[in-house]
Amino acid sequence: MHRLSPRTALTATLAAFALAVTPGCADAKKRKNRTVAMQSEGEPEAFTYGRRADVVRFAYDIAERRGLDPEWVEAVLTEARFLPSVARAIMPPPSGTPKSWVAYRARFVEPTRIRAGTAFWRENERWLTEAEARFGVPPEIVVGILGVESIYGRQMGTFRVIDALATLAFDFPPGRRDRSAFFRDELESFFVLCRREGNDPLALQGSYAGAIGMAQFMPSSINQYAIDFDGDGNIDLQGSAADAIGSVAHYLAQFGWERGLPARFEVAPPNDPAERGVLLEPDIVPTFTAEELESHGAHLSDAGRAAAGKLALVEVENGDGPPSYVAGTTNFYAITRYNWSSYYALAVIELGEAVARERRSVAR
Repeated sequence: MHRLSPRTALTATLAAFALAVTPGCADAKKRKNRTVAMQSEGEPEAFTYGRRADVVRFAYDIAERRGLDPEWVEAVLTEARFLPSVARAIMPPPSGTPKSWVAYRARFVEPTRIRAGTAFWRENERWLTEAEARFGVPPEIVVGILGVESIYGRQMGTFRVIDALATLAFDFPPGRRDRSAFFRDELESFFVLCRREGNDPLALQGSYAGAIGMAQFMPSSINQYAIDFDGDGNIDLQGSAADAIGSVAHYLAQFGWERGLPARFEVAPPNDPAERGVLLEPDIVPTFTAEELESHGAHLSDAGRAAAGKLALVEVENGDGPPSYVAGTTNFYAITRYNWSSYYALAVIELGEAVARERRSVAR
């Protein structure tokens, strides 16, 4: 039987949609109102997307672009739901909320994650060793990331990925910078991922932002950077610790991880605010040699002073207390490509170090 092209099929589908809603104008208005993310009283209302015009158009657009079955894509999106809890979760914290590295650290460098990380390292030492040999990323960094992201698979998210991504792609909430284009791209990548791996797109679960598995990769990152590290023919970041370990190490290597280089060094910032401002201006981008840092009044540890590469003066706030500082290397910067936060990078590093210390203590 002759099949319509995705573009022709889209036109026919949208025409049918228009005919279906024209006779009942009042009902059409009600349906339209239900598809608005934020209701008049300011509280979102749950709904199933069904055959909403913009969703159908998106389905046929990505099917044509990616060589997917348009009926399959549309059928899946028909079942996707707008989730009010996702719309709320993506919002930034209230303005004026002070940042605190001490409080942030306490959330992640704590006994539950340290114990779980010690067990995870013991059970997966082979894969951690192989990842370091292949990509140069030490076990403690991989262990730190997996611990911060999901407590080694214990907390991988309970939202259907299709619902989370559809909510943020089609009804991104007002009140912050609109990232709906980013989530439409991720939704497209999700369909590509499910088709390639044979996953049921209505079954996969993840975070409120659509991140998946132990490593909490977004779909586009899975498509670009995740690897089948255990060699079973599938990439499984939910069920395979080996794939999660290898994918994290591969990701960091792709973003410039340097074998054998520490991620950060101890440093005391300049006392002169002007000099400190010069060093902080590039933010976390490694910009200065050790000599240049010290010429502006910073005081590095002996190891930092001997570092050959570029460094960044990294500042993290402590609420009403004085800030904390480290000298970040290119490897510190690589960790921030996983999550663009210096607080996150420090938590990863310090959790990994805490697990390594616990592991040595248990071995004695």
